[in-house]
Amino acid sequence: MPPDYTPSPPNLPRQLLLQKFYAMLDEDIGFGDVTTTALISRNQEAKARLFTRQPGVVAGIDVTTTILEDLGFSVIQKMQDGSQVEANTTLLEAQGRAVLLLSIERTLLNLLQRMSGIATATANLVQKARKINPKVRIAATRKTAPLLRLFDKLSVIIGGGDPHRWRLDDAVLIKDNHLAFFSNPSQAIQQARENVSFTCPIEIEVTTPQAAKRAAKAGANIILFDNMEPKEIAAVVEVIRQTHPSVILEASGNITPNNIEHYANTGVDVISVGWLTHSVQALDLSIDIIPIPTEEE
Repeated sequence: MPPDYTPSPPNLPRQLLLQKFYAMLDEDIGFGDVTTTALISRNQEAKARLFTRQPGVVAGIDVTTTILEDLGFSVIQKMQDGSQVEANTTLLEAQGRAVLLLSIERTLLNLLQRMSGIATATANLVQKARKINPKVRIAATRKTAPLLRLFDKLSVIIGGGDPHRWRLDDAVLIKDNHLAFFSNPSQAIQQARENVSFTCPIEIEVTTPQAAKRAAKAGANIILFDNMEPKEIAAVVEVIRQTHPSVILEASGNITPNNIEHYANTGVDVISVGWLTHSVQALDLSIDIIPIPTEEE
């Protein structure tokens, strides 16, 4: 792994982002925002200020701008994705129809708070781990909220982490439930190699040092140490580095901010952390909406 690795958010299709957000919005609005339509004139304009209530790393600013502009709002970004901010920092200002602002604010805020929470947690883990091992990557997993994976993984990248597999078609990852159908892991690796493109990496989970050594010998591109103790991982990493230096080594399983430094010290290339997305704590953000006086007023 290159020591100067810096993840770049993918250039995701605008239409894909909008499609997913409008599906979320449909869930919240249903047949209409009865409160807002009963109280606010359709022609009323308003300004919105999106700001932080606590410090953290913000994510989702570009996504929010894309959504608001598609809905006809004028937008001024005050901060960029990945910015480390303090409490009461203005992230974005927008102006447009008040009815729309009031109807979308909760859904938009929910998404942005989640994304920023994931980015903040990722940035903190990256900082802790790289104090021990400057080359290690902190990666996400597929333990994401259904239909939110695109935004969850994007948030990890913005926080300085690696998305790992976006979907099942990215790479082969042979897990324990796959291995139940084979007499030994080497057989599974061989069969995978015969049935996928040569461009597709093959990763396998192992739970013992012996299994890790056999996986390296069988030709796995990536070996994932699953729920193994740091001392045990460190010992086998040293052996595999000598015999199969090109194999990527990954640690995973019950890794948290409290123990990540121990895993960083094992010498692995990657530490994947399901906690980043399955137990995310949202960053506290808020939106202030201010009516713009009409000509009659």
